[in-house]
Amino acid sequence: MLAPFRLQRSSLRLLLCLALFTFAPLLAAEEPEAKKAFIDGTGPGWVTLTEDDFADVNGDPETWVWQEDGTIHSTGKPIGVLRTKKTFTNFELVAEWRHLEFGGNSGIFAWVPMEALTDLPPNKLPGYGIEIQALDHGYATKYKERTGKDGDWFSTNGDIFAVGKSKMNPFPPLSPNGSRSFPSKNLSKGHGEWNHYYVRGINGEIRLWVNGEEVSGGNNCDPATGHFCLEAEGAPVEFKNIRVRELP
Repeated sequence: MLAPFRLQRSSLRLLLCLALFTFAPLLAAEEPEAKKAFIDGTGPGWVTLTEDDFADVNGDPETWVWQEDGTIHSTGKPIGVLRTKKTFTNFELVAEWRHLEFGGNSGIFAWVPMEALTDLPPNKLPGYGIEIQALDHGYATKYKERTGKDGDWFSTNGDIFAVGKSKMNPFPPLSPNGSRSFPSKNLSKGHGEWNHYYVRGINGEIRLWVNGEEVSGGNNCDPATGHFCLEAEGAPVEFKNIRVRELP
């Protein structure tokens, strides 16, 4: 009487093994790995910004130079900005950037009104706008060497903050004084490597994706219409593949 029972038990184990072998790939297929929401600025409605779409504000002739491949090279000096000729309200923007030396400082401004750019002297930045920071990781080291203090009020992975008289309610995590939206993840690459920014601005709300993942933002921005500006702030930096899509 024991032999048939053992046979049945062995057969049951075999069936269970076969079932697991058969359905395991299907179960794995139901749980794919999370993919990054990488938006490259191609598709209907996207426009590539070229040299004809920008105007210098307060730089020297060498401050911003357009290369044959479309890359924009900035010496970073004097401090200042290059603006779009057109203003934008609701938009999507993609841009790639890289610092060329350790500790570089730059950024992209959104919603800068013309009044903040008119007659702006060299070595001055606009007093309005929302800045999407683009810092090299070495900036923290340079800041400590220069001041003797840890720079806890900034990060090097995509801060967003209101400049001057502009206003914004930053999304957490926040800087110690609450003025900046700190990135929720550290995704920026170091100098010499290209970083990808995707920025979306809708009805006064702005959000930033760094290298494919959302990290920072804010809402209730005022003003929420204006120019984009590329920032020169003392160190060589390059931008490329700047594309924009206007939204209703």
